[in-house]
Formats: sequence, structure tokens, C-alpha cells
Amino acid sequence: MKKLKMVFVATLLTLFAKAQFINSFHPEQEPTNNIQYFKPSGNLFVGDCIPFYHDGTYYLYWLLDSAHHSALNGLGGHQWTLSTSRDLKSWKHYPVVLGIDEDWEKSICTGSVVYYNKKFYAFYATRLIDAEGHVNEQLSYAISDDGIHFNKQKPNPFYTSAPGYNKRNFRDPKVTVDEAGVFHLFVSSAKENAFTAENGALVHLTSKNLKDWKVNEPLLYGQADVPECPDYFLWNGWYYLVYGRAGNTFYLKSRKPYGPWEYPRYQALDEDWVNVAKTAQFNNGRRIVAGWIPSKKDNKDWEHEIFGGNIVIRELTQEKDGTLNTGLPVEGLPAVGANVTLAATAGTHAVKEGANNYVINTADGLDAVFFENIPTDCYITFDMEVNVSTENWGLFLRSNKNGGEGYKLEFSAINRQVKLAGTTINAVEDMNRKTSVQVVMKGDIIDVCIGGKRCIVNRLSEQKGTVLGLFAKHGKVTFSNLAVASLKP
Repeated sequence: MKKLKMVFVATLLTLFAKAQFINSFHPEQEPTNNIQYFKPSGNLFVGDCIPFYHDGTYYLYWLLDSAHHSALNGLGGHQWTLSTSRDLKSWKHYPVVLGIDEDWEKSICTGSVVYYNKKFYAFYATRLIDAEGHVNEQLSYAISDDGIHFNKQKPNPFYTSAPGYNKRNFRDPKVTVDEAGVFHLFVSSAKENAFTAENGALVHLTSKNLKDWKVNEPLLYGQADVPECPDYFLWNGWYYLVYGRAGNTFYLKSRKPYGPWEYPRYQALDEDWVNVAKTAQFNNGRRIVAGWIPSKKDNKDWEHEIFGGNIVIRELTQEKDGTLNTGLPVEGLPAVGANVTLAATAGTHAVKEGANNYVINTADGLDAVFFENIPTDCYITFDMEVNVSTENWGLFLRSNKNGGEGYKLEFSAINRQVKLAGTTINAVEDMNRKTSVQVVMKGDIIDVCIGGKRCIVNRLSEQKGTVLGLFAKHGKVTFSNLAVASLKP
């Protein structure tokens, strides 16, 4: 009786989900001028992003979420939709391209796309409930001629589980095809009966005909969490393996296709409030990262994240040793109006030197410069130069007249850290040199780029102050070329 009731309820939820997910998303009504910080209208959100590039077009597949992963009794009810661009400026949105078509499909989960033999292949995981009532994740794929209209292949799912790996966690296949025409899948899972308790692994499956699959040695193992949503690419002689760990994104690099892997100097993709950062190439040798900024419980600044939010894009660059950097792509910068006229109120140890240049020299404590009547939504740029001994420095954002009741952006060259209202990025290099900084404040998102190499973002909705502050503590900092421009609607 309980099982029949559960199946009946699940079926009803599925039917409800179809009506809600497909009919409530209207791509023709969505803005087309910028994908940065995009979310669909109404009570809809962006989940995991799946970027892909082909023939001059950037295909950004993304999970459509309507209930912060609570749909279908917490199984997600997600489906793939699509936004495309040829210049990263103008975008076209499409209806659902991979949807829930059967009662047993409880979520069309994250995956990847490859173009091979004039066809687009989309590999993904399907979340389902098995005959015993257990949640499993199994692999499916679909084929398309144009990357928009996909046909699911039979059998569906085509692969249910790999021997020795966890069935509940078997998702997010990353697909690539080698020169011999062999399909490689890297699948997020965990080893059963592993040598250590840290059993997260990426299963490595190979097939020539998409029917017979070989289980190879794992590409990655010994992880404390299931290494989710893997990405894999070759760029300028370096192979990269990207994976999620408890929501954050990490990567390894190698000169060989499947390792051995090297840990980089720093993890530029690791931002607490950017989930599932995956990349695709773009024109002229560029690579563009796409991820999503999660929502917060009850829209409170200090609450935990919940599934679904806004798209965020990054420009990926590369050091000679293969280390990756992230910046704000110029196409993703907001449209701005005229610069705001800045009238400063300076502390005892702060001096204005020329137009929009300020020096704060405070050996014994903290001092600041404040500017009033700053738009809540604005684009801030400046250069900063610090002496080696400075403890920390930065900005008060959306604050009151003395820097309170706002958000603190804090730099520390000594600790190699940047903090933004409770979130931190580590191993930030070169802050003891003159460095440019960009700050975008749009709605409840504050996004910061340091030197075109590292980014930090947070979702902050509660404070609406109109004061900007520059501060320094125990040292000397020069803020130069400060400019503030309001955002266009």
C-alpha cells in the first residue's frame, strides 16, 4: 500500500512538474542583451550550467529550476534549457531542449555535450526511483542535428551502474571523443569498499559503439566528497580536469591526457558563491566559464545557500605553468551611465592627491575616506597600491556614513586573502603590486575582480546604504583612478 501510494503521488508530481516546468518558462519574454547574472523571470532559477562551443556559437545549456531542488519530492525535476550567442553580447533563449517525458524520470541532471560525425551528443544522468523505492542515478544520452532538438536514445537509461561504484551517486557524465573515435565518459560517483573513508571518485568509461562500455581505472579517487559535475579540456598543451567538491570548483592539470595530475599554485575557480563552474572555448582561443550564483535561504545575507540562482560568467586565462586565472569578460560588464561626482569626507590620515586619487597612511590603526550618494547599483573601478607591511585595506560597500551597516571588501597581501562579507578566496598573488579592481553591484549580487586574475562574488540583499568607503589599517595604501558609474536599468 505504501509503495502504491508513493508511486501515485510521484506520478501526480511528475504531471504537475511537466505543466509547471515547461509552460511557465517563456524564453521569448526573457532579456537578450546580457547573460551575466541572468535568471529566468518569476519563480524560476538557473541550476548547473553546461557550456559548449561549436562553429562560432557559444551554447549555454542550463538546468531549469522552479522550486530550489524541492520538486518531485526533493529529486529536482530539472530539465535542460538553452541560451546561445555568437558574440557573448546578444543571446537567444530556447524552450526546454531535454525534458521530463516519462513518469520514471525525476530529474534530467547535469551532463555534457560533444559534436562528433556531424551530430550533437548530449550525455546526462537521469534521477529515478528503482523498484525497491531507492533513489538511483543512471546514464542517458540524446542526439541532435542542431544542438537544439534532441532525441533520447534507447535503451534509456543506457548504463545503470559501474561495478564497485555507488548507485545513488552516479551522475554528471563529462563526454569527450578521442582521435580513434572512442567515447570517454567521466562520471561522478564513489567507490564501494574503498581503501579509505574518502571514497569520492570519477569513473572512467569508454566505448566505440555507445553500447559496450569498459570500466577503466578511475580518473580521480580518494575525494572526501563525490567529485561532481566534472569538466575536461585541452588548452595550449595542458590537460585540465575540473570537478566540484561540496559546491566549490577545483581543478588539476597535466601534460598528459589522463594524468598524472598536478595541483596548481592556486584555485581560481574556487569561489564559495559560484557553483559548478564549467568551461567552453570561444573565438580567438578564448575560454569562457559559466556557473551559477546560488540563492540564500529566506533571502538573508548570512543564511546558507539553496539550489538555483543566477548565471555568472568568467574569462579564463592561463599562466605559463598551466595555472588558471579568472576575470570579468568585457561582454559581461554592465551597461553604465555617466560617472558619479565624488565628494570625499576624509579621515585624519587620509589625503586626496589629484583627481580621484586618495592616500591613506595609518600606522597605528584604521582610517577611511567616505563618499555619499552612491547608487545602490553601480560599477566601481580603481587601482590600489600598498606598502608591504599593511595589515589590510579595502572598501565599505552600501554602508552608512562611518562604514557600518554595509558590506566589507577586504584585501590582505600578508595573508594572500580577499574577503567579501563572510566569503573568502585564498592564495591571491601580487596584491603587493599596483593592482586594478572592478566591483559590480547589481541587485543582490556584488561581484569583484582583482587584477583580472581572481574573482569573488556574494549574494547580499539586506543592506541598501548609499555610502562608499575606502579604508586602510596599519599601513599605507594609495587608491587611484577611482570611478563610480550608475548602472543603466
